[in-house]
Amino acid sequence: MATITRPASAAEVPIRQTQCFIGGEWVPARSGRSFDSINPATEEVIASVAEGDAADVEAAVRAARQAFDSGPWPRMDARERGRLILRLCDLIEEEIDELAALETLDNGKPFSDSRKVDLPLALSVLRYYAGWADKIQGQTIPVSGNYFTYTRREPVGVAGQIIPWNFPVLMVSWKWGPALAAGCTIVMKPAEQTPLTCLRLARLAQKAGIPDGVINVVPGFGPTAGAAIVKHPGVDKVAFTGSGETAQVIMRQAADTLKRLTFELGGKSPNIVLADADMAAAAMGAHVGIHLNQGQCCCAGSRLFVEDSVHDAFVERVVELSRSRRVGDPFDSATEQGPQVDRAQFDKIMGYIEQGRAEGATCATGGGRVGDRGFFIEPTIFTDVTDEMAIAREEIFGPVLSVLRFKDIDELVERANATSFGLAAAVWTRDVARAHDIARRVRAGTVWVNCYDVFDPAAPFGGFKSSGFGRELGERGLDPYLETKTVTVSLD
Repeated sequence: MATITRPASAAEVPIRQTQCFIGGEWVPARSGRSFDSINPATEEVIASVAEGDAADVEAAVRAARQAFDSGPWPRMDARERGRLILRLCDLIEEEIDELAALETLDNGKPFSDSRKVDLPLALSVLRYYAGWADKIQGQTIPVSGNYFTYTRREPVGVAGQIIPWNFPVLMVSWKWGPALAAGCTIVMKPAEQTPLTCLRLARLAQKAGIPDGVINVVPGFGPTAGAAIVKHPGVDKVAFTGSGETAQVIMRQAADTLKRLTFELGGKSPNIVLADADMAAAAMGAHVGIHLNQGQCCCAGSRLFVEDSVHDAFVERVVELSRSRRVGDPFDSATEQGPQVDRAQFDKIMGYIEQGRAEGATCATGGGRVGDRGFFIEPTIFTDVTDEMAIAREEIFGPVLSVLRFKDIDELVERANATSFGLAAAVWTRDVARAHDIARRVRAGTVWVNCYDVFDPAAPFGGFKSSGFGRELGERGLDPYLETKTVTVSLD
């Protein structure tokens, strides 16, 4: 097993790329502007990053368009595309400790999570799609008449990709993997809170031999850089992960150019514990389901439904786990929970905690700030929660769990579905028939049974209802990056 090199502090993490990456070159923003990337654990400036806007997006789209229309990438032997993606993976693995440290510095998640979870998962996704590169194929179709008809699966073109700040490296892999395997070129805007690992990965992609112009990265803000990607007529599709409110804006902005769109949006996922469940396993599942990544997870199990007969004893277990969770310096090996990503997110979460108290919920544990520097929040659990409370209806995106009682399965399913979201759900029970029944009836894109937050590159992920449309991961994750062309040949 390889030795892991853990930085002793944030000061030991090298910062290398802070400019836009366009057409294979590192360039400052054309406006000359920059913005500060902030360490959420210390509230100190990490680096000044180029603030791209419409002018930079124009250059990036031009580079991506040229790389697609006349460059080698979509015309390359598909197996060679896969080989270059695998070469990128090898280079990531060579720098995995440094990339994990950079992810922790910029995002605040514990180094152990970045190094042992996020980076390995990202590598797994990229390697999975490298394997798909030479397996994308059409069909022959027996049509009426003396004709030979077949379909081709061709890349959609230039893909605009806008990713969030909660899993920066992982979201790069979810977006780049299928796009590169399909033969698309890319213009990506990383989140302004966490641009550094995406820029580093662009350097490694160039080093791997992926042709210039295939991957372009424009750091910046949504209303400027993001909107320019969405509106640009040279961008053929947009893949966005983020909030529903922003997705609505993107849909309106994309209408004029009829872009293909895929959205992976938020959730208010029900995590359901039946009385016959393995209580220890379910309690740990509830704990991880809400506190993973400081609660900043779109599929967080933020609504914990517990059958009435075991409610009190089960809540005691979950409260004890939360009270023992170690919050602190993300570079400390003992830390289990780091800071929230920025001041805005910290303030939003604390506002929901106060609102939960004001609406009559009981704060069983947590509810306060940790320390006086950095955006740290105690793991927080509310009991006596009712369905109409804001903490039970709205996505908090933080380490705040709402516990709700239930008695009847039919009533439970109705309440679990009584939300505009539909990203994920879970059920804990030893009764296999009831598990499958609830999994069938709950309106969510992913349902876990006796587990939570289990991901694999082969398993598609995405939402029902306002949690988005389209799928990422798995074979279905290739579909948004491909067009189907029908060719019919007369045999007369």
